[in-house]
Amino acid sequence: MSDAVHTHGHDHTQDHHDEGSHGSFGSYMIGFGLSVILTAIPFWLVMSGVLNDPQLTGVVIMGFAAVQVVVHMIYFLHMNTRVEGGWSFMAMMLTIVLVVIVLSGSLWVMYHLNNNMMPHADMSAMQHMSEMP
Repeated sequence: MSDAVHTHGHDHTQDHHDEGSHGSFGSYMIGFGLSVILTAIPFWLVMSGVLNDPQLTGVVIMGFAAVQVVVHMIYFLHMNTRVEGGWSFMAMMLTIVLVVIVLSGSLWVMYHLNNNMMPHADMSAMQHMSEMP
């Protein structure tokens, strides 16, 4: 009776141990090391003020953030072309496209909000005007 239950055509041990589906301790440590480096460098750039231009610093930080997303997807989520017939790789490509859209859209919105905001001098003048009878 127990043989009849498990005769549906494939071995369970192979389902959970596909090639490339699990990382080794070394690959996790490489991913962790890259994540620390990709976090420490932008932090150092901001705290030390090495790049005098705030816009350039923002672009560099966004670049490091994008690279860190890819590192996380490869080393921690194990996305590559071999796993699941390439579907996880397609998911990674979609994620990259969405990240680019979100990052560029966020920068665009912040840039235009900054340019279209009313200066403080005009705000105080308007406040005094509204207090007049």
